[in-house]
Amino acid sequence: IDLATDKMATQRLKEASEKAKKDLSGMTETSISIPFISAGDSGPLHLDMKLTRAEFNTLTKDLVESTTTAVRTALKDAKLSAMDIDQVLLVGGSTRIPAVQDLVERELGKKPNKTINPDEVVAMGAAIQGGVLSGDVEDVLLLDVTPLTLGIETMGGVSTPLIEKNTTIPTSKSQVFSTAEDNQKAVDINILQGERPMAIDNKSLGRFQLSDIESAPRGVPQIEVTFSINSDGIVYVSAKDRKTNKEQSITISNSSNLTEEEIQIMIDEANKNKKADEAKKNEAVIMNKGHQMLDTMNRAITEMQSNPNIPEQGKQELNADREKLVAALDSRNLKEIEKLVTDFEAKLQSVMNNQSNPDLNMDNTNNDANPADDSDIIDVE
Repeated sequence: IDLATDKMATQRLKEASEKAKKDLSGMTETSISIPFISAGDSGPLHLDMKLTRAEFNTLTKDLVESTTTAVRTALKDAKLSAMDIDQVLLVGGSTRIPAVQDLVERELGKKPNKTINPDEVVAMGAAIQGGVLSGDVEDVLLLDVTPLTLGIETMGGVSTPLIEKNTTIPTSKSQVFSTAEDNQKAVDINILQGERPMAIDNKSLGRFQLSDIESAPRGVPQIEVTFSINSDGIVYVSAKDRKTNKEQSITISNSSNLTEEEIQIMIDEANKNKKADEAKKNEAVIMNKGHQMLDTMNRAITEMQSNPNIPEQGKQELNADREKLVAALDSRNLKEIEKLVTDFEAKLQSVMNNQSNPDLNMDNTNNDANPADDSDIIDVE
């Protein structure tokens, strides 16, 4: 008899299985008895069988063992080891299963604390948190964490993280970025949430623009971006031009409105696409380096034209190398771009060391600021 198509029988079987699971948390053997579960040609059919704890453990072994992944991930995200854990609280009725408790002890090296009812522990924690927020409880500090990474979009469509997933809140983090073009007057700040390395694959929480940036070569302006999250999970993002003190900001109050299921889907997607995502990011980083080197070479060539101390042959070689780099960038030949960038860096440094113009510098530094590398350049859209 196939009970899968009989919804009533399936429900009765599920309820009996649940009872057996609970029984086996306190004894080594139980009986499962379901009278009149179905009917055949010979009349009514009844289910009557015994189930031992050993058999139950065999049936559920893969489910129990799968929880180790969650435990290890939680420790890794919190940057802790099992030795750093003081106590382990059991949450949920299924943690009464002896195999689960054995796994906790085996994985973390300490027996779980059984003094709190696992069916009530979440409600107790919520009640304490409510007391803290209302001011009725003052001697308890409960720390929440960010469920997903927060960052901004930078050159090449890369998602640059500022506040990592599972960071304790409240928190604040600042990082200095720069411009992607010469004499750029404004930068667009695209605020992202998610674990993917490319901006397009993450959720955009909001955008704002910092304008009236003082004219300067690409990579020279210093734009300080600050992320702040308060205890309510509200995100405040600001961008300030360090030279002019011009500042713009945005407040995001719905950064934590995702359900646990939606958050898990985003994390699973990141894990599933990790290899492909890293390839995309690597391509973007290499292309960024190529464009940065092309910009440096263009500046060097312009200044070399009027510098009599540099041999004509050196100028011609640099022009030829520039054409090679342009061709490699146009064809997105990543290996060739990496090789050319490495070779050009050494060659440019050699050329600069052999000429007497102190103002010509391959790093394009000046007295006001040092240019940021490509990972620190805000993408202009």
